[in-house]
Amino acid sequence: MTLDKNSIELLAPAGTWDALIAAVDAGADAVYLGGKAFNMRVHNSNFNFDDAQLKAAIDFAHARNVKIYVTLNNLISAEEIAPLEKFLRYLDEIQPDSILVQDLAVINLVRKLGLAIPMHASVMMNTHNTRAVELLKKFGITRVVVGRELTLTEVSLIKERTGIEVEYFMHGDMCFAESGQCIHSGVVFGQSGNRGRCMKPCRWNYKLVDELTGETLNNWSYKLALNDMCMFRNIPDLIQAGVTSFKIEGRMRPPEFVRRLVTTYRREIDAYLADPTGYSVDAERWQNLYDNRVRDFTTTFAFGATSIKDIGITGEREPRIFSRAVVEPAFDDATVKEIFSAERAINSQSSKLKAQSSKLSVRVATLESARTAIDNGADVIYVGGEVFKPFKPWTLNDFNAAIEFAHAAGRKIILATPRTSKDKDLSELAEIFSAAIKFDGVLVGNLGALNLVKSLTDAPIFADVSFSLFNPVAAEFLQSLGVVQATASLELSFAQVRSVVENSPLPIEVIVHGAIESMISDHDIAKFYLPDYDEFAAPDKLNKRLALVDEADEVHALRVDQFKRWHIFFGKELCLLPYVEKFFGAASLRIEAQNYSAEVVAQVVKIYRDALDGQDYSALFDAYKKNTPSKFGAGVYRFKQSKNSIQ
Repeated sequence: MTLDKNSIELLAPAGTWDALIAAVDAGADAVYLGGKAFNMRVHNSNFNFDDAQLKAAIDFAHARNVKIYVTLNNLISAEEIAPLEKFLRYLDEIQPDSILVQDLAVINLVRKLGLAIPMHASVMMNTHNTRAVELLKKFGITRVVVGRELTLTEVSLIKERTGIEVEYFMHGDMCFAESGQCIHSGVVFGQSGNRGRCMKPCRWNYKLVDELTGETLNNWSYKLALNDMCMFRNIPDLIQAGVTSFKIEGRMRPPEFVRRLVTTYRREIDAYLADPTGYSVDAERWQNLYDNRVRDFTTTFAFGATSIKDIGITGEREPRIFSRAVVEPAFDDATVKEIFSAERAINSQSSKLKAQSSKLSVRVATLESARTAIDNGADVIYVGGEVFKPFKPWTLNDFNAAIEFAHAAGRKIILATPRTSKDKDLSELAEIFSAAIKFDGVLVGNLGALNLVKSLTDAPIFADVSFSLFNPVAAEFLQSLGVVQATASLELSFAQVRSVVENSPLPIEVIVHGAIESMISDHDIAKFYLPDYDEFAAPDKLNKRLALVDEADEVHALRVDQFKRWHIFFGKELCLLPYVEKFFGAASLRIEAQNYSAEVVAQVVKIYRDALDGQDYSALFDAYKKNTPSKFGAGVYRFKQSKNSIQ
């Protein structure tokens, strides 16, 4: 390709007017900034731009041939839809060069309102595959901020196959979890990282233990505290991979910080573009950048798997600890009881769906668990997708056996797909459909899987919790894509769940019980911290039950799936049984039973079946509580509302 300054964009952050001036003066080609609401940086009211300032910022930048991108990249709750529409109309008037989006509702509203605003897909959309990009392009997305877990080789292939503009984080703060797949802050604090209010539990102190014995395997350290991204020494690699926009993170940073970083990267990019063959990293610029670093540096997944060197283990360079670990609320917590007692039940979504007629669905890990779930009253069984060691992935024979057993009992088997899919994963998924297995539907985990499944089968499509459904407008968009049922986000309070269920054009499923992931990560925790782990000599060590313990003594189970992704769970399992009647208006109630043995699946399904049928389940539940080591929690339901982004 021909290299010139016009083919490469240096994208700078600005949280204040002075930072905007600094970024433009230092040579940024584009600046991204947010309004006072609807963006991923709303902790501090002194940052971000009010409506008049946004217009002034656009005028200021455009007069200097610099683009402005407005970050509208958080999840939107139902009560925010009307203000969002008003804000979108205003943006259409002042015409930024694009908006950065996460929530599917924004894409839907831009389309419905007939607005002429270009859209970029935020990293929070968790885009890792070609199929997702192809679908997003159909709805006006012109650029994708790709998932941080992709290597540059994978980025290059997506660029080559789709022609999409690619934006890539080249410098700044990084999440340990996959973007959009961390709900720890939202559930524990009622302040969602997907809504711009992350309390950064990945920056806490943890120790690694044997979950069954409690033995400490690796002592206290900041095990999830990823270092800052720095691709300064790899600018040629980014350019040759086809990256269009080089993104610097830091909208909460002071102007002098922004100026220094933009100046440094501007000069280095220009040096490469001026003489690619004679280019070498400028030693003085690098030393200045390194000496003034906040955290230590990493290139994360750009060139392959990460290592323990990419983690700020000691915490010495952590600039700020946003929160400390807290005890998660018990399912019978007084505040939880008070909230539910004051709330009316969810009304049925359809006149055909009478009270106490919600379907009971269960996601299981094994064929034996599928059988016992059906025997004890489950209506729908989700099979496949991620399976946690030591359980084995589902075979084609397993799928067929489950379907045969379920259909004989008049029940349904739905294939689950992984929450995250790279192109390789989608190729493997396609092989399942080539076997002509007659599933009753497919539970898709991401837009790429949805796009692929639509091309391979006419089976009904269900949207999993990984879509982070927060409002009815996003549900409407999913319906337009052929989805027949969606799952409510686990970060919604009860009142917000009720609002989604009652106003959604789609039937909505609600997860009411089970072990729930707080984070999903591609970093290899065993390789980092498990003593004597060797993936070649001792792969069976991954079958060991591991857990992280935080400073509040909550024990977070760790599980690794067949895709080598790690799942970090909350300290307490979700249990909404005492309040389950409030949810009967939902189309389906789900039990997440992937961590359960078949015996536990039988117990839990029977208890919820009795509850749905109006039977007395108290004796069964008392026996279950007595015989299980699990602690039961209420998740986000201790809060009346997931705190929104409107100041």
